[in-house]
Order: sequence, then structure tokens, then C-alpha cells
Amino acid sequence: MIAIIDYGMGNLHSVSKAIERLGYEVISTDQPDQILSADAVILPGVGAFGDAMHNLNETGLGEVAKQYAASGKPMLGICLGMQLLFEQSEEYGLHQGLGLLQGKVVKFQGDFKIPHMGWNKLTFLQSSPLFSSLEEGHVYFVHSYHALVDNKQNLLATGDYYGPVTAIVANENVYGMQFHPEKSGELGMELLRNFLALSARSLPV
Repeated sequence: MIAIIDYGMGNLHSVSKAIERLGYEVISTDQPDQILSADAVILPGVGAFGDAMHNLNETGLGEVAKQYAASGKPMLGICLGMQLLFEQSEEYGLHQGLGLLQGKVVKFQGDFKIPHMGWNKLTFLQSSPLFSSLEEGHVYFVHSYHALVDNKQNLLATGDYYGPVTAIVANENVYGMQFHPEKSGELGMELLRNFLALSARSLPV
């Protein structure tokens, strides 16, 4: 069972359908017991960082997400969900994140179009089970803010938008993808498949 955390700010339908196409049972839920008992958890996100953290804090789902991350079972943040994994964001003020990854989220700066929207090629920076049997290819981004990763060992892949852009991160069992794998064609689906496969070898709780 794969659980998608429903805190009121995510594109739950498209992620859920992608997981179903890969042959997994999936539930979108705000119930802590269903989240904590899942074999893998996905934290989606669309919108502003501060609003998302407010919802997570008000519902208690932020603490549930941290508890799940501590279980050793695989967890994935997608788009804003990836940014929420970090310590803080500068989006419309300074906001504290979940703190599961060291670093902060900042706005793109430069004389170019913002948001960063479209297909960009991934560059794999180190080996990961996410990249098993995969070659670098293009994935679909939509974002105005990007993550600066403190520990480069947590940076698995970058895209390019007038310079390197954090694309995939990991800290032990916690993963994040800035792009939308469910909207990124074959490569996106294979990355999602490789993440979900981690649920078969995750640590028991």
C-alpha cells in the first residue's frame, strides 16, 4: 500500500493514477494510522511553501511525516513536496520546513523567465537505486523557487536552467524530486517505479 499525504495542497489525482498504472495499491489520506502503516509515502505539493507548512502544522500531518521518515521506510516529496523536506524557504517571507534535509529554498534570480517551466535534461551526479537501469533524459519542471542543498551527498541529480538546478535529492530513505515524475513521460514513470520498488526492501517498523 502506497499512501499519498492529503493536506489540501497537492495534485493527488495525477500522482495516484501514475502509481496505479505501475501496479501498486494507493490511497490518498489525511489519517495518521494509514500513513504510518503504508509501505511507502508520497508528499505532493502545489502552491506556496508557507501555506503548505501551515496546513501540515495545523493538521499534525507534518509531525506524522517526520515520524514516517524516522521509520526507515521510503518517502518521496514531489515538487513543492520536495521543497517542504528542507529546513526553510524564502517564499513570501521566511518559513520553517520539515527539516529532513539540510538546506533552504530560494527564488530564482536573473534576467530570465520565471517560473522555470518545461522539459529539462537530468544530470545524474551519483549512483542511486532510483537510477537503476536508467539513462539521463528530460523531465518536466514547473517552479519559481529552487533548493540549495547544504550537504552535496544529498544531491543526486540536477537539471539546467541558466545554471544547475536541484532536481533529485535524498537523505537515507527520504527522497525528493523537484520536477513532476507523473508528467515526465517514460523516464519520470521509471524513476517513480524505482522509488516504489524500495518499499519491498524497506526496514520493518
